[in-house]
Parts: sequence; structure tokens; C-alpha cells
Amino acid sequence: MTAVRPGVPRPSAPDTLGGHTTRQLRDLCEIVGLTGHDGEVYARTLADMLGAAADRPLDLPPPNPTFLSDDHTPVEFSLSFVPGAAPTLRVLLEPGCAAGGLAQNGRLGLRAVREAAARWGFAADRLDELEDLFLPPAPEGPLALWCALELRPGGVPKVKVYLNPAANGPERAAATVREALRRLGHHDAFAALPPNDRHLFFALDLGDWAEPRVKVYLAHQDLSAVEAGALSRTDGGALAEETEEFFRIAAGQDGEDGGIAGPAPVVRRPVQSCHAFTETATGLPSGFTLYVPVRDYARHDGDALARATALLGRYGQDPAPLLGAVSAVTDRSPQDGVGLVAYLALAHQQGQPPRVTAYLSSEAYEVRPPAGLPSAEPATVP
Repeated sequence: MTAVRPGVPRPSAPDTLGGHTTRQLRDLCEIVGLTGHDGEVYARTLADMLGAAADRPLDLPPPNPTFLSDDHTPVEFSLSFVPGAAPTLRVLLEPGCAAGGLAQNGRLGLRAVREAAARWGFAADRLDELEDLFLPPAPEGPLALWCALELRPGGVPKVKVYLNPAANGPERAAATVREALRRLGHHDAFAALPPNDRHLFFALDLGDWAEPRVKVYLAHQDLSAVEAGALSRTDGGALAEETEEFFRIAAGQDGEDGGIAGPAPVVRRPVQSCHAFTETATGLPSGFTLYVPVRDYARHDGDALARATALLGRYGQDPAPLLGAVSAVTDRSPQDGVGLVAYLALAHQQGQPPRVTAYLSSEAYEVRPPAGLPSAEPATVP
């Protein structure tokens, strides 16, 4: 890969969106220990699910604006770490990113998921039950459908789908989430959600999951560490002190690195919480995840990587795969931009050890300058 200067699109030598992202994916598969064959299978899968956008040259603008990433690349990678195992690689993508409008975007996304269900032999009936709520004829909001693949040995991934609660208007987002939970049998789940500023995503696990989850993502603007510690509603789940510590380290508020102090950055996304429901008897979530948009709390990706390394160390994890993944995605210096490390997350799921996840941007089109440097265009705030 050719080095990229902050704020300058990657040189346009003959390359395409599919070529760029599948090359990154193959290298990431190698980092986490997947075979070369698995890497090729997953690269083809990514290109197929991007559809017509995969062949789009990178010297053209992104096919459509998407808040999946700052530079509108419709692909994001993540590495999830648990003790005693290699990190799990995931890829999040927008299958309908080349569509002419949000309605067509949703139709293309739904078709991609149904094709995946036929290919890998899983049912998509739970998604079908919600189609009218999240994929109406004239949808609103910043997205229609995103799909995440959790890449496993053997070339058959686990599949997750992300939907937009504001599809029928932001004023109806809460009612949409409540109705979706009810249809899926979680009649008391909505009442268990903590106070929030808005409902961001509604997500489903599809296919081969030991305990398929229904997940609700919430936005929390201007959240403090203490407030973050109070968000979990799991029964005997995440400890408030642990969540507070994670927030302070991820946001650079512990004084151990060069985090942004004083006035807030121009663009600051809300912290997100995710509440995962697996059973319907108690109405309580069985899982809780806190997401800190580290790119808005750091001067550059060097700061973000230092915090990720500190967090992995606290949970007994080797940071080498993450550092290798950064080198696999880009050859620019971490100090030359901010946003390559997009989010840091801490997940608690009942019966499982805590999980730390780092989210990596593809940066196919642009590198966001380090904090304090001028930017030609402000990043989109989801």
C-alpha cells in the first residue's frame, strides 16, 4: 500500500473499493490465525456482498455517504479479545451502499442477507417479522441495513444484522424498538433499557449462535464515567467500577497518555451502550457493552493505540495482534491521522469472560487529520 497523507485520499493507482478492502481482509485473517483458504473465501464473500460497489475505482468518490465510517467507506473491521484464545475478526459492511436511495439500499441489503441465509443454511424469519418496521417504502434516517460477519475457521461466518429504529421517523424510534422487541417475544425488555438520548440500532443474530441475541444500541451524549458505570441493566453483570475504569482509560481521562484535555474536540460522537437480550422470562438483558468513540477523545491514533494496549493488558491480552492488524490495514504512521481506531468497547455477557474489542477503519478514501489540524470537511456524527 502507498502511504497516505492526512486529509488526502489514497492514490488512485488502479484499485477498487473491493480490491482495497479484500486485501485488508486477507491480511487480517492471517493476523488472527485463519488459513489462507479461509481468507480467500471471506474476501470473495465481502466483494460479493458489496455488489456493484466492489468494482468502483477509488479515484471516484464513495458510492454514497454512509456514517459507517468517517470517510464513507462502507466497510469496518474489528478484533475482539477474550482470554486464552486468538482474537475474533469481524467485518461490518453496508451491502446496499451503491443504491440510488435509502429504500433501494434496504432492498439490496435484505437480498444480500437472504442470499447469505440460503448459502450458509440459516433462517432469516426473525428478520422477515420486522421488515415493515425497519424497511418501509419511504424510510428515513442515516441507514437502512448493515450486516456484520464474525469470521470463523472453515469459511462459514456468524451473521448479524443492524437496522435503523428511526426508519419511520425519529419521533417513532422508541415505539419501533418497543414493537420489535414485543414481536420477538421480549415483552418486558423495553422497560429495562436505561435513559438515553436516542435509539441508534436494533440488531439480530442470525444463524449458528449458541444463544442468539436481540440487541438494542443507545446513544448517550456528554456521558461521564460515573454515568457510564450506571448503564448496565444485567442481573449481576458488569460492575460499575469496572465500566468507569474502562471509560476513563478509553477516553484518555486517566492522565496516563496525551489525551485531549480542556475544550472538547469539534466533533464528538456520543458514547454508545448495547443491551443484549437472550431470554424472555425476566425481561432483563443478559449482555451489556460500552462503546467509546476513541477517535473523538484522542489527538491521533498513537494515543488510541496506547489506550487499547493498556486496556488489553488489564484483561491479560497480548496487544500484538492489534498492532499487527493496524499494519495490515495501513502503512501510515498512527501519529499522522485519527480515526483508524474508531471505537474501543468492553462487553460483558453472562457466563462469559469480559471481551475487549477494537474497531478499525478501512480508510479507503481519506485519512482524518490529527486533532488540532484543519480538515476540509467535518466528520459525520452518528
